[in-house]
Amino acid sequence: MDPQPASVVAGGPNLAIRTAEAADLETLLAIQRDAAVTAYAHVFPQDRYPFPDDDIRERWRDALGDADLEIYVADVDREAAGSISNGGDLLRTLYVRPSHQGMGVGSTLHDFALERLRARGCSRATLWTLEENWPARRFYEKRGWTLTEETRVVPFPPNPLDVQYAKSLH
Repeated sequence: MDPQPASVVAGGPNLAIRTAEAADLETLLAIQRDAAVTAYAHVFPQDRYPFPDDDIRERWRDALGDADLEIYVADVDREAAGSISNGGDLLRTLYVRPSHQGMGVGSTLHDFALERLRARGCSRATLWTLEENWPARRFYEKRGWTLTEETRVVPFPPNPLDVQYAKSLH
């Protein structure tokens, strides 16, 4: 397996992708919260299903301690703008804060994640996204991801469905 890079500059002089560290726990939580509350408002209205900070914080804490996962933060002008995580053949997460969407951060993170999966020896990648997350589904489909027949129930109320996508890395 190719070792994790300590720091990577990608996407131009104002965008740097760096390996996440334990000190980034609250940053990762904030990035995910900002992105999810906006993107999933139609699925998880905040007045009925508030963002589960404690559960997500623990998931990030566990992920940061898992040597089999790679987690990166994208900084734009030294401000945390997005994050990705990979494990096995899975693009586990890709989040971009709404204030940085449409600026190429998500595309740069996506491409970087696939490079890292290839470096780890993966020939095929998978990911999960909410069935009703149409912008994300369009994002992935434009980049060659194909919908599989696999679905799963999201463990957070109201328990919507996730759909799986796959992509050849050749």
